Amino acid sequence: MNETRTIFLMDRQNLFPLILLFSCLLLLTSCNNKETDHRPNIIFIMADDHAYQAISAYDSTLIHTPNIDRLANEGMRFDQAFVTNSICSPSRAVILTGKHSHLNGVRNNMDIFDSTQQTFPKLLQQSGYETAIVGKWHLKSQPTGFDFWNVLPGQGYYYKPQFKTSEGVVEKEGYVTNIVTDISIDWLEERKQTDKPFMLMIHHKAPHREWLPPPENLKNFKDGDYPEPPTLFDDYVGRGTAANEAEMRIQEHMGYTNDNKVLPHIMNQLGLTEFSHGISMLSKQLYKNDSRRTNALGFCLLSEDSYIRSEYTGRRGFDQMEIPTLYGRLPVNYKIG
Repeated sequence: MNETRTIFLMDRQNLFPLILLFSCLLLLTSCNNKETDHRPNIIFIMADDHAYQAISAYDSTLIHTPNIDRLANEGMRFDQAFVTNSICSPSRAVILTGKHSHLNGVRNNMDIFDSTQQTFPKLLQQSGYETAIVGKWHLKSQPTGFDFWNVLPGQGYYYKPQFKTSEGVVEKEGYVTNIVTDISIDWLEERKQTDKPFMLMIHHKAPHREWLPPPENLKNFKDGDYPEPPTLFDDYVGRGTAANEAEMRIQEHMGYTNDNKVLPHIMNQLGLTEFSHGISMLSKQLYKNDSRRTNALGFCLLSEDSYIRSEYTGRRGFDQMEIPTLYGRLPVNYKIG
């Protein structure tokens, strides 16, 4: 019976502790006794652009997340860490390879990941682990080093998403978070190589901009009263370059309906358009061509001096944030072996 350990990576901002942790796990794999294999099972859960204010283990002002909090209580919570590259695709390449972006070849979201290079899932495979990845891949190349993979093309869709598999592309009914979770649980329950330890990577799309919940939760926060953020009217006087150049301001850079969820009739009453600075026409055109593709207008929440280029807008966005990372351990009630 292998012990199962869960690692929860909140956002993509803090990779050094993660790489250090995986290095220790890889050392454990080199001490394999095949008669009594006590190496840990590993479940790695990644949330996309998940701010610490949206996890009650850090701050319970806005939301309560008891299951994630349990990971923090039973494991470790990091309040300070460092990032090598916080952008979406590059951060994933760093996690897989343990190398800086200029060495693994993925410096921005446009680069294609060279999947022939060494990765930690390949090392685990070579040491007798069964490996799998489910959810957001966003590296353009085909996943390698995994016995099973079922990943979203590009950014993926929140509703009725498509998944790339070794047998082709399939479309699934439902909400992406639930589907990713169901596929992961099904893989755990249906594993045939139960004599081997496993490593499962669960990469969620949520809560990436445009922050679309499952239909049954659309009205959960509609009637709540929430305190005004202290930085809502920040004039950025005396702040650094990254903060001043950030393209994450509500009035200037975010859509009123798709990002901020302002009701259309209220926009009409106030005489507002979807985006300022001429972005509204582009948004309308994308909706006209394929409403699901407008998800790509979103920007990741980034660390200081980093940037992201949207696949469809070609804009750059900067942000200056302090985002801690949460690591934890949670036993999984599946009989392994």
